[in-house]
Amino acid sequence: MNWDKDAIFKALGDSTRRLILDELSERNELTLYELTVRLIMKHDLSISRQAIAKHLAALEDAGLVISKRKGKYRVVSSVYCS
Repeated sequence: MNWDKDAIFKALGDSTRRLILDELSERNELTLYELTVRLIMKHDLSISRQAIAKHLAALEDAGLVISKRKGKYRVVSSVYCS
């Protein structure tokens, strides 16, 4: 795989994105709703699902997470836990 190092470092430069990766390393394959609940409950973040979706898009653009459809839900997982 050809990694874009600038995109990876830019994606990892945000603390919320690092928390998202931490959550995905603990429990791979989370829906957006599950991820939002975990971030709010465990890390006391005040963040919307829309904001998390934008962070996930940046992580996906950097090649750090992948998303796939499972039924009516979109599930996100870390490329390192697949």
